[in-house]
Amino acid sequence: MDWIDAVAVVGIVVLAVSATALETIVVAAALGGFMLSLSVWRLYGGRPWEALGWFAWVGAAAMVVLGPGNPPVLVAFVIAAIVGAMALLGGRFGILVDVWSVDDRRVE
Repeated sequence: MDWIDAVAVVGIVVLAVSATALETIVVAAALGGFMLSLSVWRLYGGRPWEALGWFAWVGAAAMVVLGPGNPPVLVAFVIAAIVGAMALLGGRFGILVDVWSVDDRRVE
């Protein structure tokens, strides 16, 4: 767990507590923006799979804003949440291959 994970935990807890005082759409939009910033931090830090996972969760937050009562939106929310979790955990535990690193060896 690094400092970005700590910021993510604190930020999500603060947004969850604010959900008691604010409307769901406002909290979902704020959560989406927060996750987008986490995605950029992870991408800049060299963890593209984790960045993709956070970005998928931005999509899940957007589905909450679009309307949670609509069945197709609910399906898109579940798919985005599952893809986000798989990319985040796969990148964290080294299951997904590092396809972004460049090797110095030349193919001749």
